Amino acid sequence: MALRTFRSVTLGAATLAAALVLPHASLARPAAKPAPAPVVQPAANAPKLIVAISIDQFSADLFAQYRSLFTGGLARLATGAVFPAGYQSHAATETCPGHSTILTGVHPARTGIIANTWIDQSVARAKKTVYCAEDETKAAADPKDYVASVGHLLVPTLGERVKALWPTSRNVAVSGKDRAALMMGGHVIDSVYWWKGAGFTSLDGRPLTPAALNENKALADVLAQGAPELPLPDWCSAKSRAVTAGTMTVGTGRFALAPGDKNAFRASPRLDRATVDLATELVDENKLGKGPTPDVLSVSLSVTDYVGHAYGTEGSEMCIQLQQLDLALGDFFIALDQRGIDYAVVLTADHGGFDLPERLGEQALPASHRVSKSLLPEALSAAVAAKTGLDAKGLVLSDGASGDIWLRRDLSPADKARALEALKAELLANPDVAAAFTAEEIAASPAPSGSPETWPLIARAKASFYKPLSGDVVLMLKRGVVPIPTPGPGYVATHGSPWDYDRRVPILFWRKGMTGFEQPSPVETVDIAPTLAALIGLPVPAGAFDGRCLDLDAGTGDTCGAKP
Repeated sequence: MALRTFRSVTLGAATLAAALVLPHASLARPAAKPAPAPVVQPAANAPKLIVAISIDQFSADLFAQYRSLFTGGLARLATGAVFPAGYQSHAATETCPGHSTILTGVHPARTGIIANTWIDQSVARAKKTVYCAEDETKAAADPKDYVASVGHLLVPTLGERVKALWPTSRNVAVSGKDRAALMMGGHVIDSVYWWKGAGFTSLDGRPLTPAALNENKALADVLAQGAPELPLPDWCSAKSRAVTAGTMTVGTGRFALAPGDKNAFRASPRLDRATVDLATELVDENKLGKGPTPDVLSVSLSVTDYVGHAYGTEGSEMCIQLQQLDLALGDFFIALDQRGIDYAVVLTADHGGFDLPERLGEQALPASHRVSKSLLPEALSAAVAAKTGLDAKGLVLSDGASGDIWLRRDLSPADKARALEALKAELLANPDVAAAFTAEEIAASPAPSGSPETWPLIARAKASFYKPLSGDVVLMLKRGVVPIPTPGPGYVATHGSPWDYDRRVPILFWRKGMTGFEQPSPVETVDIAPTLAALIGLPVPAGAFDGRCLDLDAGTGDTCGAKP
């Protein structure tokens, strides 16, 4: 299926399904006759349910640090096929692009999801910043809100491909974030939910099903009553130490919940537990794993990211979060076992993360620091204007002090060329900057190849570059420079860099009865979809994936050679 160009009409469910189904499977049949059997049958040993789990901001470093302490779901997965050096190999290590790679099997350059947000100066509204999971052509009832949509995703997900070939299959997704659920679920999805405000919600126009209504009712009681601190495991005690970041003090939190505090609930292990509970209810409601063809359930757990941003990765908060997450996943797998479902799991992350520089400075990385405000768009506009004589107002546009940067669209070609030259020179002269590539330089560079750990910086940028949306310049900060000039509530640390602390994520596959093994050589998250497709015997056109199939058989067998 050819990729859509930006601004094309969003594919409807029927259109996308028709585009994905093999020609013989789409032939019309008389309505009175029974539905024909699928042209291609699932593999004889295919699991009945694929469970794809993403833990937001779960870096390979965190997995390695806590691996020996897990006793629940993460401990179970660690007995399967373990790839500790998985890569979100692109430069834009953010939630939306990362989730877009996991079940599509292609890099953000092909998914079209270049970042969480980008600037599109052509949109017909005053606000030119576009969110990756919104339909910017529609206005929400609340002017401060948006209409959630998966329309910017240019390629199908695994769940969509499965449904297109096997219409009896179900494609379900749930997350703490809309962008995570939508990028893993895709355009054609039977049930999709994410947390919003004080409960789970879904796409505009979709009524909540009993599973979501029941979960929301239970959570309303928790929010109304509040909850005490969560216990601090003995092995977290050494992590409990106060660190000051600006006006914030972090490192000793235990997630006490005051009545009615929705923000505290969202940034606590309770949200992941609620997401897992809803996932279990959706298994029952949709009868997942009980049909004649494989189903796909995507579960993205968001709290590790919220905790990482609000408190950093090395305090008591992250330690408690990972222990609680491990226990919640353990209960989820037990629930699937009790239902007698033959399921296979893959777990990974959308990106890694980096601790706050104030703590890093105390722990053997004194070079880490917060980015200079001279790299914010207002300062860059003034600097470029001073060099070129152009009007400084809105001359340089960006969503922060790293990543994509745009120039004002009304510049003449000659003025744009002068501004671009001045902007790149200004960036490269800044001591916080590792590299700055123009769109033309990235477009002309070769496609990434070889092991992702050895890709040059421009190749990492290339994997995130989609010309209709990407900036005029891509800015990369030096290793250890945190792109938050001033820390504040909920935002003391982050991710998004092209460095391995943000790119490296674990990739774990598990199925009951499989012989586990560990393969430390680098692989990519784009390898997940082709691996799962082979596992269930799903035929996919050549060139549909950027990744490769990973053989999950620990012996002489080859799961990549599975035939339908």
